[in-house]
Amino acid sequence: MELGLLYRSLAAKQVDIVAGNSTDGAIKALGFVALEDDRHYFPPYDAVPLVREDALARWPQIGVAMQRLAGRVSADEMRAMNLAVEGQHRDVAEVVREFRRSREL
Repeated sequence: MELGLLYRSLAAKQVDIVAGNSTDGAIKALGFVALEDDRHYFPPYDAVPLVREDALARWPQIGVAMQRLAGRVSADEMRAMNLAVEGQHRDVAEVVREFRRSREL
């Protein structure tokens, strides 16, 4: 089922639980709780930066920026940023700049 429908169904109490994405803005917007997967049923949902080697050679500052961000964005922070972009229709670049400024990145 499409994620938007999952969250609407959950909000309308048509279902009791859904499997969504841990960083979806709808979780924050609708006041849902992301349960801990203490049995490790679902694989981890970790962002993985991908970049071409020739791009790194041409612009080494990309690698520096990626290293500075590694491990610095929590699921809660990502949910808030996704909500700002998807739910509040804010500019992606503005949301990212605010986050970086708040974390001194």
